[in-house]
Amino acid sequence: MIPYSRTFDQQTLTHMIEHDPVVQRYRAFFASFDWSVVPEPVIDPSQPGQRPHPQAVYIKALLLKLEENLTYCTRLRRFLVEHPLLVLELGFRPVLNVELPYGFDVERTVPTARWFTHQQRTLSRGVLQTVLLRTVEDLRDEIAGLGEVVSFDVTHIYAWVRENNPRVYVQGPFDVTHIPKGDPDCRLGVKKSSNQEQADGTVKKKKESLFGYGSGIASCTDPVYGDVILAEYTQPFNQGDITYFFPLYVQTVATLGFFPTHLAADAAFDAWYCYQATASRGGIAAIPLNEHGHPESRRDTDGVPLCAKGLRMHPTCQFSHTYGYRAQRFRCPLLFPHTTDAACDHAQFVKGTGCVKDLNWELGGQMRVTLHREGPLYKGVYRQRTSTERGNSHAQALGLKRPKVRNMDSVRNLNTLIYLLINARALQRARTLNAGLLTTMLGKVA
Repeated sequence: MIPYSRTFDQQTLTHMIEHDPVVQRYRAFFASFDWSVVPEPVIDPSQPGQRPHPQAVYIKALLLKLEENLTYCTRLRRFLVEHPLLVLELGFRPVLNVELPYGFDVERTVPTARWFTHQQRTLSRGVLQTVLLRTVEDLRDEIAGLGEVVSFDVTHIYAWVRENNPRVYVQGPFDVTHIPKGDPDCRLGVKKSSNQEQADGTVKKKKESLFGYGSGIASCTDPVYGDVILAEYTQPFNQGDITYFFPLYVQTVATLGFFPTHLAADAAFDAWYCYQATASRGGIAAIPLNEHGHPESRRDTDGVPLCAKGLRMHPTCQFSHTYGYRAQRFRCPLLFPHTTDAACDHAQFVKGTGCVKDLNWELGGQMRVTLHREGPLYKGVYRQRTSTERGNSHAQALGLKRPKVRNMDSVRNLNTLIYLLINARALQRARTLNAGLLTTMLGKVA
């Protein structure tokens, strides 16, 4: 809707909008999204008067807040008030007033900062996830083979609370039961880092305790088009990284419409069910082995364990383990299936029972311990893990690390908006590259 005023008529306002660089930039940017999946507010006949702004408008405004690096909603509102033509372009329903230069009262049209904050907290998670899904579908149309290799990672988010200020002493800041008053949804967790190599070649381990959240993402990459966020999941920081796998994997499969062939993740995801997700489909899970303080048994090439003397142990029976996997029991080869004359100085052999090993015999459990981690396939897949690292780096530049909000709903919505922004940039880049390639090909044919 183009308003009319005594200063600028509709034709003049139309020309101004068409030549405003800010309006044109955001018109091209928001064209990357499928807004048809965002429902219009329901009309209530019992409440006549000005219709509420569409939900899509608030999503656009909050995306603009991230794109312009406007930390607070007060700054977002000020920016919009200073760009009346952009307010019209975003789709706000104007409060008309022909006496004003642009034909509407921009101060009364743009919601208050408090209302923007409310929308930031209460936006529908289902709608945001659907918009994210559509960006991935559009990217799949532009990029062939997208999603064959998927990478997983979790990054930490500092809650906006005084307990995270190292200069402030707080009684019991390392008490896991302590709940900050500033943000009662955040929790205390520990960030561990062991990849800081020193000058002498040793690796320095670092731990940091903080109150906040964890943001897990599943992503994929293309050497030409860049990185794409397939799924995201946010929860309090006291949850382990491995708890993110199933929510992210389920979202990834639903988004792609198929199961990824290979997975890549760091050692925090070294669990048998992560490998199981690819083992039955001919792929691998490129994850470093994490022994968790319990060294693995020596195995033969087919996964059969070797006893202390280096002999292949004898399989006896299978059973359902209490941890949820199919286990195979192996016994001493000198006692099973028949007793031999050979002797062994192992304590269990002296007792007459011999060594007993109950091993995970699922395909994923076997892949975990038999995977050739020095082979070219493993290294090629594991190299894709940099996709999530770059995704986290882009998200950090957009303010993911230290959001200025004080509840989990707002943190989750802001995270989804950040990943929407990353995908929109990737989609713009892909469409531009593909259009250029098509023009080049048509020029050569002509």
